[in-house]
Amino acid sequence: MNIRRQHTLPENIKNILIIQLGDIGDVVWTTPTLWAVKEAYPEARLSILLREGNGSLLEADPSIYKTYEVKKYTGSFLVKAIRQIGFIRELRQEHFDLVFDLRSDERGAFMSFITGAPVRAALYYRDVPFYRNRLFTHLLESPFLKESFLGAAEQSLRIIRGFGIEAKTNVPKLWVSDETMHRAEKILEGEGIHPLTDPSDPWVTLNPFSRWPYKEWDIKKWAQIIDWLWKEYKIATVVVGAATEHERAGKIVQACSGKSYNLAGKTSLAELAGVLSLSRLHIGVDSAAPHIAAAVGTPTITLYGPSDWRDWAPVGDRHRVVVPDMDCVPCHKKGCNGNGRSECLETLGIEPMQTVIREVLKSA
Repeated sequence: MNIRRQHTLPENIKNILIIQLGDIGDVVWTTPTLWAVKEAYPEARLSILLREGNGSLLEADPSIYKTYEVKKYTGSFLVKAIRQIGFIRELRQEHFDLVFDLRSDERGAFMSFITGAPVRAALYYRDVPFYRNRLFTHLLESPFLKESFLGAAEQSLRIIRGFGIEAKTNVPKLWVSDETMHRAEKILEGEGIHPLTDPSDPWVTLNPFSRWPYKEWDIKKWAQIIDWLWKEYKIATVVVGAATEHERAGKIVQACSGKSYNLAGKTSLAELAGVLSLSRLHIGVDSAAPHIAAAVGTPTITLYGPSDWRDWAPVGDRHRVVVPDMDCVPCHKKGCNGNGRSECLETLGIEPMQTVIREVLKSA
């Protein structure tokens, strides 16, 4: 275990694996790291290991040679063991020279170790099980200062910088293939939205859902925003989300008098990126959707409460945030006193959101 502030990579790196077993937003914010590594080693093959279901988001990225997904196998213990062994054998047969793990958990550390790569790199963490750090050959000691507001992309860029790899940008970008765009257009057309043939019928996307309920806003307030957009601007709203959120999205749409559509659960991640790229504006809470929207070039307005927008919001002038005017914001807690409810969001009216939407539409 080699702990330093700076490491030198060996020569003749030909096959690299980056492990990112975080959420969808983490995958999006990893893209600047992917390009930086590929630019540093243009002749090397660059692969990435992700959670199951996240691979489609990077399927069109020109820097990636191969995408792997850690899957939850079904069946008997023997069947699951055989499939897991087969996956491990597939990784080892790639003969990776270098593996970067971008997370702090043990799962990525184990996956790094089983590749057999001679150089396995990550950040050094103190408050983890003792064996986690021992599974790497090269560790970077890089203190994280909360007040520095590193930004989401910096969470992984600081790892590769410790190996002398510099990035030209920290702004994520996602590619959407022509095939995926065609599917996205067909999905929209199936709802009665014609993004290419009828540009005079404007629409925005809205994601009111988060994996964490304490980041969400009252759906009645979102319904008011949808109705206001239609009444004031004749702009329709396309509600997006996961399949598990389809029913809740339907309740929002049903509560609206303004023109709206329920697209939750009807797209893959790649198709969602295609839909968001066609949207005039994306509005929503702190979740994966605003990161995807920003990465495909769509302006965003994101509602933040307990979490810190300075760390996680999309960067750039085209992206705005709405933040409750309370001294406790951001508290970095999972709701007030850990109860899963955020008073800052519960008491926030629709006016601040309307003001920012109005400013963005006026400048568009």
